Amino acid sequence: MDIQATKLALLKIILENDNSEFLQKLSDFIKREKSDFWDDLTEADQQEIKKGIEELNEGKKVSFDSFLEKIS
Repeated sequence: MDIQATKLALLKIILENDNSEFLQKLSDFIKREKSDFWDDLTEADQQEIKKGIEELNEGKKVSFDSFLEKIS
């Protein structure tokens, strides 16, 4: 079965189903599967990213060429 046929089959199952518990479980599953990568980062990683964004906003940045020279 191709992906479009699978989607249609799932949609049909959902539309024909009146079991609220089943639909809630399905909804919860979908929400878990679509989690934002940010939520999977550690607090330390999130803080480092926020710090980097703040530094960029303050104009503290290094050109790509300059960065490459430093790491070479």
